[in-house]
Amino acid sequence: MRLHDVKPQKGSKKRKRRVARGISAGQGASAGLGMRGQKSRSGSSTRPGFEGGQQPLYRRLPKLKGFPRINQKIYTTINVEKLASLPANTEVTLTSLKAAGILTAVKGSLKILGNGELSIPLKVQAAAFTGSARSKIEAAGGSCEVL
Repeated sequence: MRLHDVKPQKGSKKRKRRVARGISAGQGASAGLGMRGQKSRSGSSTRPGFEGGQQPLYRRLPKLKGFPRINQKIYTTINVEKLASLPANTEVTLTSLKAAGILTAVKGSLKILGNGELSIPLKVQAAAFTGSARSKIEAAGGSCEVL
């Protein structure tokens, strides 16, 4: 065997597809792109995400930060440590806290958070309690009532 005898194995080399070079080439006339239409034209096809002029999905969705929550509950929050300044066995509501000057602005219903310590018993009426706030109020001898 000499160098000029070396040939590729039969069937391993396939001829290049010659599109749009006449009927005899096998891909004549439309070059395998079908008949008319946007995808049969020369040049590149549409860009990724193009929806034929309709506003594309990536532009219809809000940018960053996710979607706004519909009917979101807005609370006026206060920590347990602020309630420690009240006298014992006081009934704590949103209006009583505003009257005592502990709250200045009321944004929504009252929610009690659990930051700080409480040593006096209180009767707290609020729309929501965190688990730690509820346990601290009840450990001090008070009661929690959900409105």
